Amino acid sequence: MSKKVAIVTDSTAYIPVEIRKELQIEMIPLNVIFGEESYQEEWDLTTDEFYEKMKTAAELPKTSQPAIGQFVELFEQLAEKGFEQVVTIHLSSQISGTFQCALSAGEMVEGIEVVGFDTEVSCAPQAYYVLEAAKSANDGADANEILEKLAFMKKTAKAYFMVDNLNHLHRGGRLSGAQLVVGNLLKIKPILHFEEGKIVPFEKVRTEKKALARLIDLLEQDVSQGGTYYATVIHANRLDGAEQLAEKIQERFPEVKVDISFFGPVIGTHLGAGSLGLSWQKQYT
Repeated sequence: MSKKVAIVTDSTAYIPVEIRKELQIEMIPLNVIFGEESYQEEWDLTTDEFYEKMKTAAELPKTSQPAIGQFVELFEQLAEKGFEQVVTIHLSSQISGTFQCALSAGEMVEGIEVVGFDTEVSCAPQAYYVLEAAKSANDGADANEILEKLAFMKKTAKAYFMVDNLNHLHRGGRLSGAQLVVGNLLKIKPILHFEEGKIVPFEKVRTEKKALARLIDLLEQDVSQGGTYYATVIHANRLDGAEQLAEKIQERFPEVKVDISFFGPVIGTHLGAGSLGLSWQKQYT
């Protein structure tokens, strides 16, 4: 008899609420702090509201992980509902304490087993794992079977980001003052990616057009090796740019399923408005 398994994630997966309801995915939000005001992502502050506030903010907002009590309360509720296991899936533990917070909360709750999966990414690629886990749980898989599947998926998951404005990376401590000046002068568009769970530079490319072409080339390297892939274009308040990139990808790879997602407040704080990303995943069979 399979165990009743709940799937939990955080707001940085940016999974629409209707899909979470349909697949019975629980979500705990991270926080964005403007000055003295703290907002829970999605619950207190929509993505559109966030980018509007960013235009007039005196200084960059800060972000913080959820309070441990939110996880404890949720896990207790799930135990009361008869769930025996929780698979809790979060953004990279190298960029946020959310994953560790969830595991610590799990140790404080009796009557339910909580296991975690560190996606080592965020945003749409994080959502890939959450959606697959939810479908598997709804099909009767237990926590171990789900974790095995997610570990297998990690072998083919890729995610790259192109920032529009270097100032956010500089203010976030990821770029020195000299790099900022030179980068702006040369119109450099750094392509970033996740390496061992950290956001690090992948390549520095002159001009946005070349950077986006490079993202498509990277996708082609994997797609050309065979298998079925799905891809997601991710944008920071830049839907038109995301739609154009998605169109180019669909034209070049008709067999790849392409959709569009977004960088919400927490991740948008660090990347800045205008950023674009591309993630992809080989279809799990």
